[in-house]
Amino acid sequence: MCLAGQVPATPATTAQAVAMAKTALNWLATTDVASLPTTLQAECLRGLEQAASMHTAARSRVLSAFNAQSGYADDGQGSARTWLKWQTRISGGAAYGALAWMRRLAGHPAVGDALAAGEISESWAREICDWTDKLPGDVRGDADVILLGAAAGGLELRDLGKLAKEIQRRCAQPDTDGGDEDFAGRSVRLDTTFEGAGKLDGNLTPQCAAAVQAVLDALGKRRGPEDERTRGQRLHDALEDACRRLVASGCLPDRAGQPTQIVLHMDLDRLRGLPGAAGAEAAWAGQATAGPGYDCDAQIIPVVTGRVDPDVLDRLAAMLLHDTFAGPAQPGNSDIPAAFAPATPDRPCATADAFAPGTPGQPGDADATRRARGERAARRMVVKAAADLLSGPGGLASYLRTRLTPDTVASVSLPLDVGAATEAIPVHLRRAVAVRDRGCRFPGCDQPVAACQPHHIIPRAQGGPTCLTNLMLLCTFHHLIAVHRWGWGVALHPDGAVTATSPDGDKTLHGHAPPPAHAA
Repeated sequence: MCLAGQVPATPATTAQAVAMAKTALNWLATTDVASLPTTLQAECLRGLEQAASMHTAARSRVLSAFNAQSGYADDGQGSARTWLKWQTRISGGAAYGALAWMRRLAGHPAVGDALAAGEISESWAREICDWTDKLPGDVRGDADVILLGAAAGGLELRDLGKLAKEIQRRCAQPDTDGGDEDFAGRSVRLDTTFEGAGKLDGNLTPQCAAAVQAVLDALGKRRGPEDERTRGQRLHDALEDACRRLVASGCLPDRAGQPTQIVLHMDLDRLRGLPGAAGAEAAWAGQATAGPGYDCDAQIIPVVTGRVDPDVLDRLAAMLLHDTFAGPAQPGNSDIPAAFAPATPDRPCATADAFAPGTPGQPGDADATRRARGERAARRMVVKAAADLLSGPGGLASYLRTRLTPDTVASVSLPLDVGAATEAIPVHLRRAVAVRDRGCRFPGCDQPVAACQPHHIIPRAQGGPTCLTNLMLLCTFHHLIAVHRWGWGVALHPDGAVTATSPDGDKTLHGHAPPPAHAA
């Protein structure tokens, strides 16, 4: 421990260095910084940012040496990325980012030195590297030094960008390859979590960036006074909206304009636990893999999954092998499958002879072998009988699903147990709704038909029919977000007018009926 004003001791080993860094950060993370004056809090924040820069440089140097020596192979891994995910317990995206810094600083040693000294932040260092990567290799290092010096002199990031542009203008060679360097570096990366959420990252060519920006600008505008999304949320929804329009346009291979197809996964244990028709609908609603509102306009394929419990399998095999079912029926055993029913004079136990242990006088090894074969055969018989009982159109899984779940997932099924796709809205109704509404019907919205999906005013999960009077065109935002996530209610009146009511009921928006078809 150092006294106030004393310079910390220099570590003698890497282990000491790591321990000192962890100790210092732990102290800052657990001490009562709220009681400190703001000047000390500001000093702490500046120092932590410098420490983050140093951490990036140190990690990149160690990772570079580790990767060059194939240190990951010692733990049976095929790459540094998989080793990082396993040993340091970071996500695939984080491991990819660490390796990206390793490669980046290998080509920009001056930037690496500045990070190690805490003279520049990680984010500014990334920008400088991105700018100078566009320069010829023989001037890249000098450009890094110039930009780092300008940053140390107090130049802001925007001005650094202008300086980098000027350096590029003066140093760039004649364009003889049509921008192949930018084109070769193009990439997009989408990482998804186990729950299906994703993180999108990429390097876009100028043409692609311009196209994406045009799409986001066009679809990311506010839709009305009820639209309280942040800019980031609007751009996210714009990207999703653009993808949905592309899928629905019929321009993608093997889609032909079909709506989204939802696969609903049901666990057989949960399906068996549903209390009945009245409660099953609400219980099932939380098990869908799709977000709120997606089932308004989609094909739905129900899938019932199950698993083999080895403990139960062993107990059933032992019962079958040793004929323990052959005694008097016990209370609660009325549902025992025929294959496991007690033996009777008319139907002796079919397994008594097939799986009987060796007779006295046989060698012990033969007895053990016979018992092992009998146990394996019994296990196979139990699994086969259980699969026959549970699967198939008349099996338990299909029986429960078709009687205890909403109509949208109660279609004829296949073992164990995949239901046939159910068409959400017939083609003729889609056309009728499109002709009638000719765009989003949410009051104040002018999105065209191509940007909309049919919405069940009374949800199908609540018994709402798929008919013209219960359908309304809504754009992606008003359908999936305003209605299904925020809770706005919409009503279609006999005269064709629409009203939308806010979740708290304090606000009601009125929309007129669409003009006659000849006036459109």
